Amino acid sequence: MSAKAKCPMCGKPVVHEFRPFCSKRCSDLDLQKWLSDSYAVPGEPVSPEALPPEEGE
Repeated sequence: MSAKAKCPMCGKPVVHEFRPFCSKRCSDLDLQKWLSDSYAVPGEPVSPEALPPEEGE
């Protein structure tokens, strides 16, 4: 018995052309989430003093 892979956006079966998604639409929706900072990697808060200085300062 083999399990069919499902699209992480909508749960439909994956289409090889758009893997790991089922369609261009789901692929584009995922990209939009990355570009709009909807996805984030959890981590410890960083104080502003710990950040490197920006160019021109």
